[in-house]
Amino acid sequence: MNKWIQKHLEQLSTEGKSPRTIEGYRIDLQQFEDYLENELGSFTITDISHIHIRGFLRWLSERPDCNRTLSRKLSALATWFKYLKIQGQIQDNPMRKIRRPKYEKKLPKFFSEEEMQALLRIPDTSSKFGLRNRAILELLYSCGLRLMELAGFRLSDIDQRKKLIRVIGKGNKQRLIPIGSFALESLNEYLKMRPDFVTEESSDKVFLTRNGKDFDSKQLRTILMRYIALIAREKGYSPHTIRHSFATHLLSHGADIMAIKEMLGHEYLSTTEKYTHLSLADIKAAYEKGHPRSGE
Repeated sequence: MNKWIQKHLEQLSTEGKSPRTIEGYRIDLQQFEDYLENELGSFTITDISHIHIRGFLRWLSERPDCNRTLSRKLSALATWFKYLKIQGQIQDNPMRKIRRPKYEKKLPKFFSEEEMQALLRIPDTSSKFGLRNRAILELLYSCGLRLMELAGFRLSDIDQRKKLIRVIGKGNKQRLIPIGSFALESLNEYLKMRPDFVTEESSDKVFLTRNGKDFDSKQLRTILMRYIALIAREKGYSPHTIRHSFATHLLSHGADIMAIKEMLGHEYLSTTEKYTHLSLADIKAAYEKGHPRSGE
């Protein structure tokens, strides 16, 4: 079984799946294999049925995993069994008899416009690190980028004349995003200081570490969380909250949802529509708080 898990993960890599997704699938499939070994002892792939999958789900339900986690593990199993059928390793896909658990969709957290302004003012721009970090924050908020997209951002991806940036998103898909004047100004201020970060081994990535090396998502997250911790109202806020704030603020100011979808790089409109629900919840809360006959 482990051999076919590895082959599947290699296939996902060639299809452009992110390393984070592939690692998540590896963990989930390995957990399923461990469960089967405990239950069945010696077995082959053709021995696995929907009964075993249901047993795995019951076992998981007794652990501190929420339905959302169960749904993710089912996604890993679904893609794996589909791969096995395409490769001719199984005749019938046991996932056909499995119903996915329903779970409550959680609305994404976002910063208010005032909180975002406060966050953008925190970096000390009298230092090169402050200039760099403010440019990072401005770019995240102005363009709604993921951290991995920011880490891969290159000098050649900036179109100063058209005020656009090119982004390489999930699945190596490219998209062009407008960059606001404040973010562009902040970016250019940093670019003047960028030579101070450069070493002989530096790449053409826009943002570099203090040692002139490329950032990865984890390093960026560590830096940004220091700022976010200063304004976060509660637990659960992260650099990705800035992306949620980008979309929410655009929508609340009347931006077209299809345009937001394209800027975020979402494959499906349903993914972007969560911001519509969030905006409506915001409107309802404002109504109940402010309308004299709201009943509150």
